[in-house]
Amino acid sequence: MAALLEVEDLSVHFGGLAAVKNVTFTIEEGERLGMIGPNGAGKTTLFNLLTGQLRPSSGKVRFKGQDITHKPVFARTQLGIARSFQITSLFPNETLLTNALIALQGTRSGRYRVWGVFLRDKGLQGAAQELLESIDLWDKRQEVVSSLAYGEQRKLEMGLSLASGPELLMLDEPSCGLTPTESQDITERIRALGKMITVLMIAHDMDLVFGVAERIILLHFGEISCEGTCDEIRANQTVKDIYMGSHKASTAGG
Repeated sequence: MAALLEVEDLSVHFGGLAAVKNVTFTIEEGERLGMIGPNGAGKTTLFNLLTGQLRPSSGKVRFKGQDITHKPVFARTQLGIARSFQITSLFPNETLLTNALIALQGTRSGRYRVWGVFLRDKGLQGAAQELLESIDLWDKRQEVVSSLAYGEQRKLEMGLSLASGPELLMLDEPSCGLTPTESQDITERIRALGKMITVLMIAHDMDLVFGVAERIILLHFGEISCEGTCDEIRANQTVKDIYMGSHKASTAGG
């Protein structure tokens, strides 16, 4: 399989602090790659570099062989990269249907049409119905997003992140704030994605990571400390010392 995403010596500095330092890795087409590490390890900062929210201090990012290091967010989206955030990025005072229509409209060439026109677009309406049905939320299409349970909001956001038909889906803590049942549902939904969609996922939920990922990277102080299969990561002493130890300490601290 060919590398879909190539990251080479990627770094970003904030003043004298290296938040991400010389990170190098690749993701193959169809792969599920998990990224773990304690709070402050630089995981979300790395995501921001990969999606264009931040500009790197040095290094390269290539997608499908094309250098996208300095391309803006919208250009990366058009190339096939989609992202969900740790905190939901929905329109909370709009209905689920309107959120779906906005997400779908943003992927189309005539996306700057008048609001009322695209809300009546039959093609968009059909696509929105298909999208909401795929995540079991069509029956709630006329409800305002803020009235949904948090787990349903997370499910909606992940569904909308697929509206653009991405080749690379980047998930930032997809199970954050969810109950064990909701987390299991998200796990199953990620597993059910076809191999046409490559997944890069940040997560503290180790059940989710081990339930989805084929390969895992441990990030610590902005650097890759180790990487390997799920079995290799489970057995790795560095992971136990850095990640598991930090997790236990944070839990004990309340």
